[in-house]
Amino acid sequence: MSVYEIGLLGDVTNEEQGTLTATLGGLVAEFNLSIGGDVMLRVHDALKERDRHAACAVAYFGGAEQADQSLAREALASSLPVIPTIPAERDFVSLVPTFLHAANGLRRRRDDYDMRELAIALLECVGLLRRQRRVFVSYRRVESRNAAIQLHDLLSGRGFDVFLDTHDIRPGEPFQEVLWHRLCDSDVMVMLDTPTYFENKWTRQELGRARAKEIHVLRIVWPDHTPSRHTDFAETIFLDRADLRGRDGPIVDAVVDQIALAIESLRSRSIASRYMSITGKLRSEVERIGGAVDGVGAHRAIALRLPDGSRLWAYPVVGIPAAEMLNDVADKARRAEQRGMPVLVYDHIGIRDQWIAHLKWLDDNIKTVRAIKVAEAAWSLVALEGQA
Repeated sequence: MSVYEIGLLGDVTNEEQGTLTATLGGLVAEFNLSIGGDVMLRVHDALKERDRHAACAVAYFGGAEQADQSLAREALASSLPVIPTIPAERDFVSLVPTFLHAANGLRRRRDDYDMRELAIALLECVGLLRRQRRVFVSYRRVESRNAAIQLHDLLSGRGFDVFLDTHDIRPGEPFQEVLWHRLCDSDVMVMLDTPTYFENKWTRQELGRARAKEIHVLRIVWPDHTPSRHTDFAETIFLDRADLRGRDGPIVDAVVDQIALAIESLRSRSIASRYMSITGKLRSEVERIGGAVDGVGAHRAIALRLPDGSRLWAYPVVGIPAAEMLNDVADKARRAEQRGMPVLVYDHIGIRDQWIAHLKWLDDNIKTVRAIKVAEAAWSLVALEGQA
């Protein structure tokens, strides 16, 4: 039985179908999932055969024929997310049916040869990747300030939530506490690796704590600079002198586009790695008290069997939980017709004390879903015996 379903409608060519399938296959493999098993692709009329209990999203390929309109209407009527998509520099209005004009379309970029942006958008819609697209920029102001500001503005324009210390900490807030909190909620750290990066204790700590939280790092190495061997683990883009308009930036447009695509690619791997880590820790905690993991259901929910034989569904999440996330978990459990109270599981390390208190208040006052720290899962799950 599939856990996720993806529909391809409209004027999709065999080549486009093959490219998108290959890219989706690579992305879901990071979660130990496979196309044709856990993730089913439904093309044209095959969408009618989808599993109604599985999370589903649809890509509608705009074209001259505007095929599969009835199937697209049915998908909308079933409240499925439908992404209209067209080639670069083509006209959205003329290629996409009128009833899809209200949806935010995706214009495929010429340099996105493997259709990664569309694949990631589909996985966000089915809940495999979180919709928040968060990036943390780590840099020395004295060496790369203009480049950092440039990346902040450009990535923000591409739909990322970018953290830059000079832009995103309000006056009066505890600087380092907010910075670590935002780091914990990021998918990727962009490290501007300049000659004195490691001479500053704060940038060293940013890198070290990103590694501690298993956040993937994209290293941008400055011209004529030999990077530290301590960052050889990071994915790397080397700059030439011609790639910078000034000593501290900005970076030329072609390389900035390359950086944006690298972040998009690295983000999915980072989320998958952190998700697999938190599920591994959860399994260890459950087994430590004599319980067991029985399997995985829709929306990545994990079926847990407690020592007294009762069962519950756990939803591991990457990043920092919020009320909206609790509501999303409760809604997914309801739509999947899962019995018992769902449990959201998260990693609390690095989250602000003020936010931890907020989560406790939510937990005390919202009884449809519980939130537990993965480091304390064994302790918390024992207390749920008989309540699941």
